[in-house]
Amino acid sequence: MKHSAAKPPFETIVERHGVTVLRVCRAALGQHDAEDAWSETFLAALGAYPDLPADANVEAWLVRIAHRKAIDVYRAAGRRALPSGDGADLDEVRNGQGSQHLGVRDGIGSVPGLLEDRGDLWQAIVTLPERQRLAVAYHHLAGLPYAEIAAEIGGTPEAVRRAAADGMKKLRKAML
Repeated sequence: MKHSAAKPPFETIVERHGVTVLRVCRAALGQHDAEDAWSETFLAALGAYPDLPADANVEAWLVRIAHRKAIDVYRAAGRRALPSGDGADLDEVRNGQGSQHLGVRDGIGSVPGLLEDRGDLWQAIVTLPERQRLAVAYHHLAGLPYAEIAAEIGGTPEAVRRAAADGMKKLRKAML
């Protein structure tokens, strides 16, 4: 009889993968919304963890949950009321300068341990087109293989590889 290893306690999962999940959330959403998505990711994971097979790729599983939570945040943002007033607030929202702007990331670069001295890099990441941003985040920040990323965001592994390469090229150019 083959004996499978017991799963580690959930607290250990949070310690091992928390930073990676937060990096992915930040790349997809920005700091403020990323913290909410991070919390929601681990709340959802906590409920599903008992049914997760012991040999599952926990990091990929968490990134997949984080991706879905990021989508939920975008959908919720689309349902928020737009600012009212003289129109200046709306211009700030559209230009990504307002504190409550929709679908645009803010506060990049201030979470300790996450490239804290590279706010310019985070700012460059969030300006990438969505597919490139997700491909870069999932592959280079979370370490997922292109096939898993393609299954999550759609497309082929080759298309995801191209999106990641194009995103990295833009990042290198932006960082010069």
